[in-house]
Amino acid sequence: MRGRGRSLRTALAGCALLLLAAPAGLAGCGLKSGSPLVDDVKPGSVGQGQPLKGASLTVTSKNFSENIILGSMIGLIFKAAGAEVLDRTNLPGSISAREAIVNGDADAMYDYTGTAWITYLGHQEPIVDPYQQWLAVRDADRGRGVVWLPASTLDNTYALAISQKNNAKYGLKTLSDVAALSHKDPSAVTLCVENEFASREDGLPGMEKAYGMNIPAANIRKMDAGIIYTQVSASDSCLLGEVYTTDGRIKAMNLITLEDDKHFFPNYNAAPVLHRATYEKYPDIAKLLDPLSKKLNTEVAQDLNAKVDVAGQDPHTVAKEWLIQEGFIKEG
Repeated sequence: MRGRGRSLRTALAGCALLLLAAPAGLAGCGLKSGSPLVDDVKPGSVGQGQPLKGASLTVTSKNFSENIILGSMIGLIFKAAGAEVLDRTNLPGSISAREAIVNGDADAMYDYTGTAWITYLGHQEPIVDPYQQWLAVRDADRGRGVVWLPASTLDNTYALAISQKNNAKYGLKTLSDVAALSHKDPSAVTLCVENEFASREDGLPGMEKAYGMNIPAANIRKMDAGIIYTQVSASDSCLLGEVYTTDGRIKAMNLITLEDDKHFFPNYNAAPVLHRATYEKYPDIAKLLDPLSKKLNTEVAQDLNAKVDVAGQDPHTVAKEWLIQEGFIKEG
């Protein structure tokens, strides 16, 4: 979803080679021409005086609902602030969007601190404190021509979830509670996860080791991410399931996420990321996007994601309606 781990670091290297072999490589990494943003919007609480008037800017995103919503928000705010905006959201995966920022093929996007630290920068161990994680990413990326603006508290990380019905019996609150149950009654702990999570050291194997869990291999079932939510909510086949903390289906299906009380999973806080030359030319972008990031949090993301992934709404429309509702921009 966000792009994590060794397999994606390998993909990053491969994608970089393709980009060096442009123009054929550009298509292989998923870059596309994009389309002009035609929304008629004007400044609200941000963009007064249209500080980007005359600018021509490209926004991008990865290809999952939340990141498309966030990329659309940037584009709409740029548009309200006077810029002509090219919409290049919905690129396949983390790597192509990242490379678009690094190479200057795109000017801005929202990315995740954990993805940068582990996937792009190649570190094995996350930094527990979210602010220190952001600082480390910001400083490490300076030499790559990438500027990280302050992060939101929106944290799209891994979690284990349980249905309210099942938790009425077990009363689980933390992953340490899961570990205790796995020793007390190993047969009770059935777990549904994605294939990748089942084999990654920052996934199931590492979690079991960190918490001292005792989950029988026969109790671990592998399936596609979307099916996990349904199985945890509506059947007895999964007591627990691997989820993402900002997924809209958590609320929609009345699931409870368990606290990672040992802080095993990395922080994946969303932050605006800019091509350095863009930021140097238009430093007012920080004043435009900082208020947005301060408003974004995990609960807001769950609500917005649910409108797309549960209610079937268009991500761009969801982004625009929320920005107007919050007063960031107005209809033109």
